[in-house]
Amino acid sequence: MKNQIFSGKRKTAVAKVKVVEGDGKIFYNRLPYGELGLFHRLALIEPLRIHERELGEVRHDFHVKTVSGGREGQIQAARLAIAKALISLSGSDVLRKAFIKYDRHMVIPDSRRKETRKPGDSKARAKRQKSFR
Repeated sequence: MKNQIFSGKRKTAVAKVKVVEGDGKIFYNRLPYGELGLFHRLALIEPLRIHERELGEVRHDFHVKTVSGGREGQIQAARLAIAKALISLSGSDVLRKAFIKYDRHMVIPDSRRKETRKPGDSKARAKRQKSFR
């Protein structure tokens, strides 16, 4: 099998996943995923657990590289990329439906972005206060 690359996006974060033959290990920015915090570890392992429940053992290693955005956005982008890679490699519609049933954003990217700041105001939705005195 030739190395394949899949990508995922969340806000401004971009994650690229390189898939190689292996036994289901995840490396996040060159570190084993076990060195991440608890919730980040759980978020990255979710797609693999669903794959194991639906189709059995995963026979690939995932090397994730993230750029831009914040930590949470990067983790969510990596999760999306891993899920897309698993769907593409297995070609299973059952797996895709299981991902969507569990969490829609594991397959379909979240299109929400930060609203731009408007000129003359302090924040995106904030309006200038006016004084009546």
